[in-house]
Amino acid sequence: MPEVVTLGEAMVVFNPSDYLPLDYVHSFTKGMAGAEANFSIGIARLGHEVGWISRVGDDPFGRFILKSLRGEGVDISRVKVDVEHPTGVYFKEKKSARNINVYYYRKGSAASFMSSEDLDEGYIASAKLLHITGITPALSSSCRDAVYRAMQIAKKNGVMVSFDPNIRLKLWSIEECRKTLLDIARYADIVLPGQEEGRLLLGTDSPEEIAKSFLDIGAKTVVVKLGPEGAMAMTDNETVYDSAPDVPVVDTVGAGDGFAAGFIAGVLNGWDIKRCLRLANDVGSMVVASNGDVEGLPTMEEVEVFRGTIKKVDR
Repeated sequence: MPEVVTLGEAMVVFNPSDYLPLDYVHSFTKGMAGAEANFSIGIARLGHEVGWISRVGDDPFGRFILKSLRGEGVDISRVKVDVEHPTGVYFKEKKSARNINVYYYRKGSAASFMSSEDLDEGYIASAKLLHITGITPALSSSCRDAVYRAMQIAKKNGVMVSFDPNIRLKLWSIEECRKTLLDIARYADIVLPGQEEGRLLLGTDSPEEIAKSFLDIGAKTVVVKLGPEGAMAMTDNETVYDSAPDVPVVDTVGAGDGFAAGFIAGVLNGWDIKRCLRLANDVGSMVVASNGDVEGLPTMEEVEVFRGTIKKVDR
């Protein structure tokens, strides 16, 4: 059984070949994306066993997603193939490295029909950690029920819960988003908001105030992502800051998922918060410096090469 379990939607993403408005782009490369799938691959590459729960369509895109995740070492044994609904897709628009838009074609997708009936209680109960994002409950009421049920199973069985708000206002209103995500945060041991997400949910962009608010709700550890400035982690006993490495920005999409994977991998390794934060910042920076959602997610050896602690042998 995997150490980490997560649930959510994976989609096929079409990345444009040029930095142009989408109207003027004529060629794309196909890839796979989705916050929980990105996170799963990040965890697997960092040396931990992870399982992903979802639904995909009975179509070429669904098969592509399953092959991609299986090839990365992610356990997909609890994924259901839906013969009635398609796999979702989305297109990226890159006007510049820092100006990236996404256009979703996921309404009525197979993953949006995921429900609490798709969950294997023993599968979740045997894990060390359940990872949730704020995207899955936005997909449908049945997906929201599945998220709550998964968290209830985790809490009942002493499984840690990590929660990345990952706000997507193209999927729901800010009012519904705020109400639901703050409620979900009550179940979380580790909360990983961005600074802007803190402002949307709590009305403040102060990292310290964001962290204290989530600690008051019930979290044990809050990690506030500060973009190029790095991140801050807070518990009841300590506050730690860590700056981000200076890297060229190529594609920011997926960096938050890599950051989360880095921090959670550190937690699973039994590291202190400072060391977890360092790994999270390094992984997030490596994703930012690469094109695509998952392509830049590193192994631990690649992290050490990035840090300069070991030398890469090219030939």
